[in-house]
Amino acid sequence: MSSTSGRVFVARLAGLVAYDPAGDRVGKVRDVVVVLRADAKPPRVLGLVLELVGRRTVFCPMTRVTSIDAGHVITTGELNLRRFEQRSSETLLVAQLLDRSVTVRHDEVKAVVYDVGMEQGRHREWFCTKVAVHEAAKRFGRRGQSQVLDWSDVEGLTAQEGSQGASNLLATLDAMRPADLANVIRELPAKRRHEIAAALGDERLADVLEELPEEVQVQILGHLDDERAADVLEEMSPDDAADLIAELPPETAEQLLTLMEPGEARDVRRLLSYEESTAGGLMTTEPIILAPDATLADALARVRQHELVPSLAAMVYVCRGPLETPSGRFLGAAHFQRLLREPPSTLVSAVIDHDVPRLRPETGLQDVAGLLATYNQVASPVVDEFGRLVGVVTVDDVLDHLLPENWRDRTTREETPHGT
Repeated sequence: MSSTSGRVFVARLAGLVAYDPAGDRVGKVRDVVVVLRADAKPPRVLGLVLELVGRRTVFCPMTRVTSIDAGHVITTGELNLRRFEQRSSETLLVAQLLDRSVTVRHDEVKAVVYDVGMEQGRHREWFCTKVAVHEAAKRFGRRGQSQVLDWSDVEGLTAQEGSQGASNLLATLDAMRPADLANVIRELPAKRRHEIAAALGDERLADVLEELPEEVQVQILGHLDDERAADVLEEMSPDDAADLIAELPPETAEQLLTLMEPGEARDVRRLLSYEESTAGGLMTTEPIILAPDATLADALARVRQHELVPSLAAMVYVCRGPLETPSGRFLGAAHFQRLLREPPSTLVSAVIDHDVPRLRPETGLQDVAGLLATYNQVASPVVDEFGRLVGVVTVDDVLDHLLPENWRDRTTREETPHGT
C-alpha cells in the first residue's frame, strides 16, 4: 500500500479503517465504486463504500478522501449517511471485477483478474490504471504466470455476461465475520451473489445464510442443486434451517428434508410442527446437555467449543438419558459462572439450579421475552408435559422475532441517489 501520490491496489484497500481528520474512526472500506468505459480507457473512481457501525454502508466520494496510506484511509469526515445503493451504470471493483475472465490483448492469452491498481491524476481525480491477472494454465500442466498490466492491455473488463468465479473475492473477504459477509452479499446483483454462494464451502455458506433476510436465503438456496442445498441446511442450526424451509414451497421443502441426514431432518421437522411465535417455534434443539454424573471439567470442555454462540455457551442443562432432545427427565441447569467457582472434579449435579425458570413449547413470544427479561436470562430451557428438555430459547432467537422484518437494513432506503 502506498500514499496518495502512488498506486493503491484495491484488494489490499478493502477492510482498511477510515478515519476523520481528528483520528476518530469513521468506518471500514468495503469496496470501490467506478464507472467502466467501453473505449478501454482507465475508468474514473467515484468513491469508496464504507461500512459504519451497525453494518450500514454509505458512499464516500473520492473528493472527501484526503489520504490513503499503509493501514488506513483519511477522510474529511463529512459523509452523507444515506444508505449506499449501487446505480446500474456503476461497478464495484472488489465484488464485481475480481475473478472476471479476461483476455490479454497482445498475445490473446486468457486470464483471471485478481486485483486492480488505482492512481491519482494531476487534477486529484483517481483512475483505475492497472490490472493484476493470473494467466490460464499453460500446456503440459504448467502454471500460467501472474502479471500487472495497463488497463488498456486487458480485454473483457466491461463484460457483464458469462461465468465469473469468486476465489479472489473470497480471499479478500476471508477474515469477515458471517454477518459482515452477508451484508456484502446482500448488496450485490443477484448473478454475482449466486456465483459467490456457489464458491463458498457448505459451513461458511450456512453461517452466512443465517444472517441474511429470508427472501435472499430463498433465492440463494433455489440456485443450488438439491443435494447441495440439503448439505447446507444440515450445517445450519436446526431453528434457522426450519425457518428457511418454512418459506419454501411444500414440495421443495419435503424434497430437501428427504435428502437431509435423518437425524438433522428429524430435528427440523419437530420444529416445524410448532407455531412460529411460540417457544417451540423459536427454540434451538442443540443445547449443551449433560448427565448428572458428569464433572465440571466435562461441562467446561463443552462450553469451550468454538462453534457455540455465547447464548448457548452460557448454560449447561442436566438431564437423565437420552442426552439429546427430547431428553430424559430435565433436572436443572447451571450457568457457566457457577461452573468456574467450584473444583473441576465436582459433579454437575451438585451445582445445578433445580428451579431455573422454564418454558413450555406452546408459550407465546411475548411471554418468552418477559421471562427472559424478568430473570435476566440469556437462555431458557423448554420442557414438555413429560418433563423432558425439548430445546432452549436464547435471547437472540427472541430478538430476531421481535425486531421488524427489515431490521437488517438498519435504515429506511431513501430514493435519492447517493451521488447527489
